[in-house]
Amino acid sequence: MTHLELAYICAKAASDMKATGIEIYDLRGSSTITDYAIVCTATSVPHLRAILREIDKDIFAKHNIDPVYAERTPNGLWSVLDYIDVMVHVMAGEVREFYALEELWKPENRIAIPAGLLD
Repeated sequence: MTHLELAYICAKAASDMKATGIEIYDLRGSSTITDYAIVCTATSVPHLRAILREIDKDIFAKHNIDPVYAERTPNGLWSVLDYIDVMVHVMAGEVREFYALEELWKPENRIAIPAGLLD
């Protein structure tokens, strides 16, 4: 499995739990900590936890991969699953808007999500 395929699988699992605003960024060559970043929005703390749980469960069940770091107590309304080459950021809407991670990355780093992947 490639790192991009892992990113797609994480995005699909987030979508299955009704995360919104799912975006994938190719950070190869511009980040020293990860190759791909996924950013998505949750509507509440329970929703945020459910998204994290689903991604974690799905990746482990299908590929036997655990994150090297998983923030499972989203007190700050922003949690991360770190698979080293893929980082998943699940954020509450107001936190995502405030921190504006997407503004750190070039628009051309955004990867088009294949049609039908998030359906």
